[in-house]
Amino acid sequence: MCGIIGYIGQKPAQKILLDGLRRLEYRGYDSSGMATYLEHKKAISIRKISGKVKSLESLLEKKPLFGSLGIAHTRWATHGEPNRINAHPHLDCKEEIVLVHNGIIENYKELKDELIKEAHQFRSQTDTEVIVHLIEKFHKDSSLEEATRRAVKRLKGSFAIAVISEKEPDKLIGARFQSPLIVGLGERENFLASDIPALLDYTKEVIFLEENEIVVLKKDKIKITDFEGKIIERQPIRINWTTEEAKKLGFKHFMLKEIYEQPKILEGILNRRVKELDIFFEELRIKEQDFLKIKSIYIVACGTAYHAGLVGKYILEALCNLPTSVEVSSEFRYRRHLIDKETLVVAISQSGETADTIASIREAKAKGAKILSVCNVLGSSLTRESDGVIYTHAGPEISVASTKAYTAQLAILYLFSFYLASLRGLISKEEIKFYLEALKGVPEKQNQILSNLNTVIKIAKRHSHFGSFLYLGRNINYPSALEGALKLKEISYIPAEGYPAGEMKHGPIALIDEYRAVVCICVESKVYEKMISNIQEIKSRQGKIIAIATQGDERIEEFTKEIIYIPKIDEFLSPLLVALPLQLLAYHIAVKRGCDVDQPRNLAKSVTVE
Repeated sequence: MCGIIGYIGQKPAQKILLDGLRRLEYRGYDSSGMATYLEHKKAISIRKISGKVKSLESLLEKKPLFGSLGIAHTRWATHGEPNRINAHPHLDCKEEIVLVHNGIIENYKELKDELIKEAHQFRSQTDTEVIVHLIEKFHKDSSLEEATRRAVKRLKGSFAIAVISEKEPDKLIGARFQSPLIVGLGERENFLASDIPALLDYTKEVIFLEENEIVVLKKDKIKITDFEGKIIERQPIRINWTTEEAKKLGFKHFMLKEIYEQPKILEGILNRRVKELDIFFEELRIKEQDFLKIKSIYIVACGTAYHAGLVGKYILEALCNLPTSVEVSSEFRYRRHLIDKETLVVAISQSGETADTIASIREAKAKGAKILSVCNVLGSSLTRESDGVIYTHAGPEISVASTKAYTAQLAILYLFSFYLASLRGLISKEEIKFYLEALKGVPEKQNQILSNLNTVIKIAKRHSHFGSFLYLGRNINYPSALEGALKLKEISYIPAEGYPAGEMKHGPIALIDEYRAVVCICVESKVYEKMISNIQEIKSRQGKIIAIATQGDERIEEFTKEIIYIPKIDEFLSPLLVALPLQLLAYHIAVKRGCDVDQPRNLAKSVTVE
């Protein structure tokens, strides 16, 4: 959600920090700020402002910040409205210590009351400001490192922080608990960031901080300790993402670029994971005998990843003969579950930092379940806490609305289901060959959809004025309807609802009239005739029908002229194709309405707080 970037080295910090903030814009934010240590003044100077990083950049053009030590931040408001005063960084009373923070401090009110009684003066409405005053309090009789250590022990909630002090201008300090923080290593320079893209222009060597860890960065070395001061040795990881992957490369928006990347990503997954009829997961780590003991599966995820999990339920139950439940992580973590040592919990997350999903796997692990994570980010919190991991290798996804991560997650769920079914002796080599050959043909079919945009653009223009949308699907494409509705509401702000088509008569049909558009996923399938019946019911009530149909289907033209065709494909694999026209429809409607496609209001890419 919020973004952190910090730098200590020999170069001007302002440019590096600004570059980092631009790379973190995709996370969603409402204000930004920067602080550097001015060597010639022996003092810290701050610039901060509400709005986009462009506003901060304009401010810095008029009033630049000098120095080679600094921290910067993009804020997504939780406590206090989004304005300059509440923007980070925050200062202590003497304006000698400056701090940025991601997360939520749950006990900030009692700490604030305590600090006010001790004559500390607060300027903002944020929970963050209590941290810098706590550090100020302890810094009177201890080093900045020790003061930070004493301060974080008083905090309840989640946090990643970066701190600098004019009393100790040779260091940058970071600490984390339930919020990601990454150290970047350079030559005579080091970096601190909340996410990998912020560092890609400057280093590929990173260290992921674990829970309850503090890092002290100097120009030429780093030191990691736990909250008790115990030294921790950890080797860096090399990130293979390129800066080009994190750029638009001529596309108008990151979202459109990422939609177009999907065929190549699926091709890469298949090339990496499939050799003839064998499926490989080098990071799996869970033993085959443990998979054979499984009696049930839970999938936990949020948002788009949850919809991928719903498709996974259809696949796993069909192929592996295992009862599979799919739950929203924020609900799963707060209720009783029928989980034991014979349960596999599959956690799905693009970032690997989704707070509710991480909390869910901790609950499940405590009950003895095996945890398998499906994730895009190497070394993220979720992957480190899981028994096994399958990386999607989709590259950085910058747009807030997930597209390529979704289809990559689907691809991994298909392959894992084939692997597990084969391991359990439930699928023949002939069946695996059929499905793998069909999967290998999907990227070309996706490219066919992407090369035929005119129909989607025309339909988007004709329907961008509608006040609400209903998305209907059945069987394995019911989750596709949910995902299509989510994409539209996320980026166009049009109320949209996904529904199983068979349930339409149990409520939603009351809403259908000439003012509502209804997107019907009516591809070639065993429920095709049922979908046609639903479409006839909508047509008789003057609903405006947009159909996603299979090439060669002439019958659908009896009911609507607004049709987006996809190539013929086995129904079982159709979600991998259906996703693309739904993404493109949402994108072009949002563009027509003049919306900020990549950074929709109020949303964040990685939801790292509850």
